[in-house]
Amino acid sequence: MSDQQREAVRRTWDGVVATARRTAADGLVVGTSGNVSARAGDIVLVTPSGVPYDRLRPEDAVGVDLEGRQVLGDLAPTSELPLHLAVYADTGAAAVVHTHAVHATAVSTLVPEVPLVHYAAAMLGGPVRTAAYARYGTRELAENMLTALRDRTGCLLQNHGTVTYGNSLDEAYDRTAQLEWLCRLWLTASSVPGLRPSLLSGAQLREVQDALETYGQPG
Repeated sequence: MSDQQREAVRRTWDGVVATARRTAADGLVVGTSGNVSARAGDIVLVTPSGVPYDRLRPEDAVGVDLEGRQVLGDLAPTSELPLHLAVYADTGAAAVVHTHAVHATAVSTLVPEVPLVHYAAAMLGGPVRTAAYARYGTRELAENMLTALRDRTGCLLQNHGTVTYGNSLDEAYDRTAQLEWLCRLWLTASSVPGLRPSLLSGAQLREVQDALETYGQPG
């Protein structure tokens, strides 16, 4: 590995650890649940299995190739490695975040798709689907997830949690936070006795998606 590659791996690992700690600090995971990964070229840096995020050090970096063969570190990678690798194989993702966020996980037990209660769904590519249940760490779960992620950048995993991806760790994390907020909003609105939340139409959502193409600062 060249000095340039080592530096890229070091920076990526630092980002993975910082993002994992952020999921814990923001209450999106409990203990060692959830996991984070990011690519440094053909190496995927991923959180290890069963190690508290606040104990991870630079020398604890865990890396696998795109086929899942461990090429860096002594700690075992997360048991959800098949899920992460499936996202990288199927998309142009640079980073993946998986959490057990409370409100999103609650919604995953209730509906096959998050109701369109807010235009934030447009930031995830459209109505967020719930992937059919399968045991954690299995190829079946990864396949179910890919079905739910079709034309989306995030999904729910039934009775399990969330998965989002992005072109950076920040983008993947922001999509996770947005999905958790969207689910919390729907649960809050739908809990009022005798009332049902109004929902956006597909046309209204597409209008937002078009507007988002020019959202933010120019350049």
